[in-house]
Amino acid sequence: MQVILLERVAKLGQMGEVVNVRDGYGRNYLLPQGKALRASEANIKAFEAQKAQLEARNLETKQEAEALGEKLNGQQFVVIRSASDAGSLYGSVTPRDAAEAATAAGFTVDKKQVALKAPIKDLGLHEMHVRLHPEVDVTIVLNVARSAEEAELQASGKSIQELAAEADAQAEFEIAELFDEVGAAAGDEDEE
Repeated sequence: MQVILLERVAKLGQMGEVVNVRDGYGRNYLLPQGKALRASEANIKAFEAQKAQLEARNLETKQEAEALGEKLNGQQFVVIRSASDAGSLYGSVTPRDAAEAATAAGFTVDKKQVALKAPIKDLGLHEMHVRLHPEVDVTIVLNVARSAEEAELQASGKSIQELAAEADAQAEFEIAELFDEVGAAAGDEDEE
């Protein structure tokens, strides 16, 4: 199916280009979303007549996305989830969770705009890309933790594994001290 693009579509083309796409992609995504028209003579003429308006609308949405992107780029959002002692989540963090965290912080982000290669299944800091416009892509950081205190520690640069190792080392030190004291006390009793 040949379509004429009404806006820039990633990995497909720029506004005004006539491209070949699979029938299902054209019928089920591009046409209903208003991203393209079938490439007939009448539609090409209609596009040429509306080209200036479409370019102005695209420029306006791009400028809005860039303004939001400047505020959103590099922001860190906290997501609280239950997890095992080893740091593995009992569920996963999805693009919807990232969008909800950003929306709760006052940004307008849809789950379809959040790009995630694989679901997040462990605690820690995770970078995610947010595509606000076909030409505007920003990065946010999700701080996945079990509690707000843990999130603050992770934000300061400590990982859950480091904290667990410190706690284990402290416990072993206290046990060693206790045995040393017990051994010293037993030695004192033997001398008497």
